[in-house]
Amino acid sequence: MSKRLFGKIALVGTGLIGSSLARIICREGLADHLAIASRSVETLKRAEELKLGDSNSTDANEAACGADLVIVSVPVGASGAAAEEIQPALKKGAILTDVGSAKVSVIAQMQPFVPEGVHFIPCNPLTGTEKSGGDAGLADLFENRWCILTPLEGTDPTALEKLSEFWRRCGSNIDTMDPQHHDMILALVSHLPHIIAYNIVGTADDLETVTKSKIIRYSATGFRDFTRLAASDPTMWRDMCLHNRDAILEMLARFFEDLASLQRAIRWGEGDKLFDLFTRARAIHSSIIEEGKNIDASGHFGQAVGHPQVARTSDRPFATTPARSLPT
Repeated sequence: MSKRLFGKIALVGTGLIGSSLARIICREGLADHLAIASRSVETLKRAEELKLGDSNSTDANEAACGADLVIVSVPVGASGAAAEEIQPALKKGAILTDVGSAKVSVIAQMQPFVPEGVHFIPCNPLTGTEKSGGDAGLADLFENRWCILTPLEGTDPTALEKLSEFWRRCGSNIDTMDPQHHDMILALVSHLPHIIAYNIVGTADDLETVTKSKIIRYSATGFRDFTRLAASDPTMWRDMCLHNRDAILEMLARFFEDLASLQRAIRWGEGDKLFDLFTRARAIHSSIIEEGKNIDASGHFGQAVGHPQVARTSDRPFATTPARSLPT
């Protein structure tokens, strides 16, 4: 058993990321006590059945009381409400972190509720599956995946190293990044592909309704891959679009420009341009596969193949912050 890192860890939210962390914290002995919080009684009952923690509560403030590490694992739009609720319980010297994929928004929501003496270090583990809920958690979800920490100016280096060590013990590789730079990168490599997938699946559904064709029945592998992305949690991806709005819109604009160029090449029969584009894209894919060999030899990035999972509706323990309240 690994040497413990914290006396008490509190997990606020037990979806895919939270429940996976709970499994790892218990397995690795990273804390003397793990407290789990969710406003869903059903979710807490299931957490008890899965033996995910030492205590659980529908009161996040109660779970966070006296914790040395508090991890907010809720949809991005609920980050501020979660931070506000646990604010009175956060003790001096505690580390407060999150797992959201839109750091600028999360920081804007949570930072006003961070008491003096509490170390707020936002982060984002770059992993996941299309499944959601406590049953979808995986004890190896973070193995050899990147976890990006986006420390704020003046962050205590000892606290930063301790949180980094926590993620290393969970199996992650660590990198640090400026929040704005993080959001731009994630908009391209994660958010944009999901948005495109949702849109293509929607287009196919509309077309089948109009033409009475068998689009879904005769879908090839490529379309099935798109539907896997589009099977992700709607709450999470709604929040992602609203809370990483500027970066996503910039990436969409670039995508539309490149798509228009591709459209012209097809229209005018410019075979050389098409061949060059496809060759370049193929080379990039090969480099991604090469980079990911030590992550997942199957090529199913972010997905543990063959794991029996049960899709569950993600609980929504906190109110979502309206997008209009965010800085533009």
